[in-house]
Amino acid sequence: MTPLIRNPKDFWAGVIYTAIGLAVIIIGKDYGMGSATKMGPAYFPTVLGALLALIGAVSVVRSFLRPGGPIGVFAYKGIVLVTVATVLFGLLVRGAGIVIAIFVLVLMSAYASVKFRWGPSIVLAFGLAVFCVLVFIKGLGIPLSMLGSWFGG
Repeated sequence: MTPLIRNPKDFWAGVIYTAIGLAVIIIGKDYGMGSATKMGPAYFPTVLGALLALIGAVSVVRSFLRPGGPIGVFAYKGIVLVTVATVLFGLLVRGAGIVIAIFVLVLMSAYASVKFRWGPSIVLAFGLAVFCVLVFIKGLGIPLSMLGSWFGG
């Protein structure tokens, strides 16, 4: 007898996407929606939540139609490292500055991968730090320092 769910990866990814999309829509229902020309605070999250829920529903339906492999091992190391890197970014961005915070974020997140290598990760961190400084500090005028008060910035 053939199992009903032919692709467990697509099924569970679709369930997660749908749940998050619907949660965003439910959370945003208490805010003003507005219109496409004059968007309220709920407009953008609601549209993105609906798109995410739609992608999730398509993924769930596809899991019944297309065969796929079983779900692999759960990557605890990756989840922990990416979560800690994000929290550290939030804690470091004011005191250490955006450059140091970006370096910590990128290197810790890259270390979560089984394909981690120092060289490309450092190049990526440097490039992303330069990009963020140019776009957010110079271009948009966000009041963040490149090197924070901990380093005399």
